Amino acid sequence: MKNKRRLHLGLVYTILSILSIIWLFPILWIFLTSFRGEGAAYVSYLIPKTWTLANYAQLFSNSSYPFAKWFFNTLWVAVATCLISTFITVAMAYSLSRIKFKFRNRFLKLALILNMFPGFMSMIAIYYILKAFNLTQTLTALVLVYSSGAALGFYIAKGFFDTIPYSLDESAMIDGASRMDIFWNITLPLSKPIIVYTALTSFIGPWVDFIFARVILGDANEKYTVAIGLYSMLEQDTINNWFKAFTAGSILVAIPITLLFMFMQKYYVEGITGGSVK
Repeated sequence: MKNKRRLHLGLVYTILSILSIIWLFPILWIFLTSFRGEGAAYVSYLIPKTWTLANYAQLFSNSSYPFAKWFFNTLWVAVATCLISTFITVAMAYSLSRIKFKFRNRFLKLALILNMFPGFMSMIAIYYILKAFNLTQTLTALVLVYSSGAALGFYIAKGFFDTIPYSLDESAMIDGASRMDIFWNITLPLSKPIIVYTALTSFIGPWVDFIFARVILGDANEKYTVAIGLYSMLEQDTINNWFKAFTAGSILVAIPITLLFMFMQKYYVEGITGGSVK
């Protein structure tokens, strides 16, 4: 039995190791390419023959591709979206978890059905609505689009709030606490994992979205986010000159998100598992 168990574990670890190598190889390739000094877009080897930081310097020294501007545009959109979306999602989830009102179950079913449709189906309609308000080619429009969909992402947060015993609320009410006091002093301190999970997912969204940002911002180069800006470096007539700078930009974008995720990973896992199990 022990030999059979060891063989099984060895097979599992071997498969996991192969999968991790396959997953990590593109990341390693991009990282090494960002320091490569020779060649154009593609070469037939992995380890650079000459190492340089010129690819990173190129990102900040060319006005045609203002990477620093794109980075801070995305950072502003991400922070604003994170704050607004977290507030909307937490408020929505708490209300649906704790307050019993008419048509509550019907609303939950309707929200579940709406969540089954991909967001880009409404892309054209959203564009014309923003155009009617003269908000196209603005970063404010991106914040509105990303934040407006937050209300339908409340299911995991609601599941987490459902795991907090309602007896705590009742005990606080007996002691004279209002609904607002219960929310701020009891529920929120116990809900740190789901708040961190919601904030992280809201913050990461603007960094990786391409479709909505491309449609809304159009050809406003100065208003680009990093996703659109880096993609513009890969056009047919610029890819050989800018591919290594593109990989350097990818690394710079990944660093803050990766560090933030690593520090918040504990709360992220607790939030998603606590809400999903319920």
